Order: sequence, then C-alpha cells, then structure tokens
Amino acid sequence: MLRINEVKLPLDHAEADLRQALLARLGIAEGELRSFTVFKRSYDARKRSAITLIYALEADVADEVAVLARLRHDIHVLPAPDTGYHFVAGGAQAQGHAAGERPIVIGTGPCGLFVALILAQMGLRPLILERGKVVRERTVDTFGFWRKRELNPESNVQFGEGGAGTFSDGKLYSQIKDPRHYGRKVLTEFVKAGAPEEIMYVSKPHIGTFRLVKMVEQMRENIIALGGEYRFSSKVVDIEVEGSGAQRQIRGVVLADGEHIASRHVVLAIGHSARDTFEMLHARGVYVEAKPFSIGFRVEHPQSLIDACRFGAHAGNKILGAADYKLVHHASNGRSVYSFCMCPGGTVVSAASEPGRVVTNGMSQYSRNERNANSAIVVGITPADYPGHPLAGIALQRRLEETAFALGGGNYDAPGQLMGDFVKGRASTDFGSVIASLTPAVHLTDLATSLPDYAIVALREAFPAFDKQIKGYYKEDALLTGVETRTSSPIRIKRNDDDLQSLNTRGLFPAGEGAGYAGGILSAAVDGIKVAEAVALSIAAHG
Repeated sequence: MLRINEVKLPLDHAEADLRQALLARLGIAEGELRSFTVFKRSYDARKRSAITLIYALEADVADEVAVLARLRHDIHVLPAPDTGYHFVAGGAQAQGHAAGERPIVIGTGPCGLFVALILAQMGLRPLILERGKVVRERTVDTFGFWRKRELNPESNVQFGEGGAGTFSDGKLYSQIKDPRHYGRKVLTEFVKAGAPEEIMYVSKPHIGTFRLVKMVEQMRENIIALGGEYRFSSKVVDIEVEGSGAQRQIRGVVLADGEHIASRHVVLAIGHSARDTFEMLHARGVYVEAKPFSIGFRVEHPQSLIDACRFGAHAGNKILGAADYKLVHHASNGRSVYSFCMCPGGTVVSAASEPGRVVTNGMSQYSRNERNANSAIVVGITPADYPGHPLAGIALQRRLEETAFALGGGNYDAPGQLMGDFVKGRASTDFGSVIASLTPAVHLTDLATSLPDYAIVALREAFPAFDKQIKGYYKEDALLTGVETRTSSPIRIKRNDDDLQSLNTRGLFPAGEGAGYAGGILSAAVDGIKVAEAVALSIAAHG
C-alpha cells in the first residue's frame, strides 16, 4: 500500500478527476491501480477565488516496488504507514491480575472514556466512577438550567457522563504529536459508536452535541459488555494513601456516601472544573502546581459574514461547510490575545458548575447551521498573575465568575456588551443586528470590570487589529458575552514521564485535561489511551 500526499484539485472537481490525478501522479496505467481510498482531505482557501482541495490518498498498485523506485525522489509518495492500534506488551500479562483489585477510573469525559475502553479491551474490568449522571439525564438537567436558571452542581455542562466535551462543537482535531497514531484509534472507536465515517478523513472533523450523546451511550455499553462497571452519582471525596515520601502509595478512594473502594491503580480523569477534587488532592499531599491558562469573552458574529470573509463566492459550499477562523494578536502590553474553541454555526452556552457564578462556553451541532459564529477570544495568563499558592488560579477563576454573575443581574444571565461599545469604553444598552444565542439571556452592561485591567487593555487593542486578518471582524454590534475562564485547567497534577504516575504518589495516574495534559476531545482521548497502557503495564509488573 502506498501513501500519496499533496494531491491537489479544484474545489468543484468531478469525482473521476481524483482517480485520474492519482494515475498521473504515480505514472501508471488504469489497470495497474487496484484500488484507492481517501486518507485525508483538507482545503487551501488563501485564494478565495480559487479554493483548492488537498488529498492524502492510499493506493494499492500492481507493482509497488517499481513505483517507489521510480518515484524515490518524490517525498510525497511513500509506503503507507501502519496506523492500526496495537495493544502494549504486558496487556496480556495484566489480564492475569484482573480477578483482584480493579483499576479505578474517576471521570467519564473523553479521557476517562478511553482509559476505561482500552482497559476493558485488555480484559482488566475497570470500575468507572462519575460524580454526575448518565448522559441523557445530564442533558435534561443542563437544558433545565438554561431554560429555568436551576443549576444542579453535580449535573451540568461540566459534570456528568461525556464530560465538558459533550456540550461543545465536538471538534476532533488537535496539534499534538502522535507518532503511534492513537488519534486514529480514537476516530475508529467513535465511528464504531455511531460517528459519521467522514471524521476519518476530513481535515477538521467534528460531531456535535446530539451525536456525541448517542456515541457516549454506545461506548458505555461496549465497556460494560467487556467487563467494565459504571457507577454514576458517585463522587470521590477522598483518597487513601499509605506511606510517606517516595513510598507513598494509593490504596483506594472514598465516596461521598462513605464507601471505601480499594485499588492500587487509580486514574484521575476529572476534567478542568473539578475544583473541589483539586483541593482534596492538594490537601492529601498529591503534588499539584499552578499552570498557565486564558481568560476572555465569547464573541458572536453572523456566520454569513465569516463565510463570506473566508470563502468569498464559494460560501455555502457543502464540502467547505461553515467557515471557522483562527486569530492571534500580540498586544502592546505584552499579552497574547487569540481565538479559542471556535464554533461555526453554533451557540454560546452557560457553563456554570458552581452556584452564584457565570461562565460561558461554545457549542454547535453536527450541521453547524445556526445563525451565529462564536469563539472565545482570550488573553493568556500565567502563574505570575496569580502567585502564592498552587490553587490560586482557581481562586482567580471564581472571582471572575462571581463578578460576571453580579454583572449579569445575579440570576445566571450572562453579562454582554457590543464590540464597538467595549472598545470605546461605554456601556451597551441595546442589541444590534447580532442576536444573542445564549440562554437564559444576555444582560447588556459594561464588561470593563469583568476581567483584570491588563486583559481589558489587550482585548480592546485586539478586536480592531483582527479586522486586518478578517475584514469585517471589527463589527460595532458584534456581541461579547462574559466570561470565558475554563479554557484549560488552572493546575497541573504532575506525573513522571516514563510511567505516567503522580510524582509523589504511586498508583495514582493523573490524566487528561483536568490534570493539565490535554486540551480538547481528541488530545484528552489520546492521553487516556496512553494512561490506560501505563496502568496495564504497572498491573503486569506489580499486580
């Protein structure tokens, strides 16, 4: 099998053109090409008048050796790599210990889901603990909050089966290095669970909330069929550790109802908003440190404006879909301002998990056909901005979310402001052409006090500057909604590079976004696979 990269064709090419382009590229006759598949498809829209599709293809040819020899100087034609998933050596040995203490997985977001799946596929019968509810009950609670302002602190956008990624755009791409093709394993399992086949080859695959719900349910059924066990509404409130110094060893967990569950292998896949769990771990002496994250607002524009800016006359093309964007501005005060979690054709959602606090996120369905485009526009901050304690970033997040709650009227409405008014330093009193998508509601105000001064200064500079990158982006009545504070975990639960166990607590495996080792669905799931392999190797070696 051959991999052929950088096969370029016009956006509107005929289906047969791809085969002809491949034959020409390889310099072979029709009969020598047995079959081919599209491995990846992306596009180049830098010239809006001549958008190009770029393919990576895999081809079965009659004489692979001869083709490779003839094209040995073409760096885009090479043997297709093995992208299949192979279980780690030691997985089979670990199965012999499966009748003893079960590995525990705390959290059912993308990371915890793939930890549990890989362990179950290796016969290790994981016990999965989730503080929230099953995904459909959680969905009812979340929509109830949006409609009635009734927050359930244990069942919301952040907590419950599927994790925070369930109420998102369902983006499945990442810039992580992936030499073992773990990402391919993630996409393959998602397709098995009901995701569309196209996620295997489009350059920026996404799923959307409603499809994710069904997929999460199917993967849960698969894990249970393989010997895994789920316990919902099972909040871990403490861990049991024996020994001290380098001899610290996890011995189990304690649930909110007082139940003690023994295990020497516990995975922390707790997500970036499990603040009470972070506090408990720090109190129990698990090594935790502050890490950088970002703060800002959600920004809404008409999706039609973004489509026209990116694709010109090709706006609305089915292959291109709703346009996204990626923006960066280095402000004069030294801060970086950038777009984050851009949701084409989506909605801004209220993502609070604690009473008396307001925080936003973005979400869209697979169709991406809502009126507005939205993205977080955020300012990078570091522990130098919140010094003094490993958990100081959490305290900052809470203060900002409490301020947003008050600015929004104290009833879970989110504070908002028109872009032009924000840049000019005046409160907004009336909406313009951009209709707010967030529910319960957006309360217009002045956002100047919602973030630290350095962030406000940087954002006011960035919005007009972004207009140079996307003409029309600085739109007077584009809508800002505050605040975005959950861009990533404010802490890192550090682990060893070799065995992925906590720096100072053996048997404890920090994983995914909450532990500071991922950002987004795909990278969190990939980290889950790595951690599952580390758990299996540890069980095989030590029982």
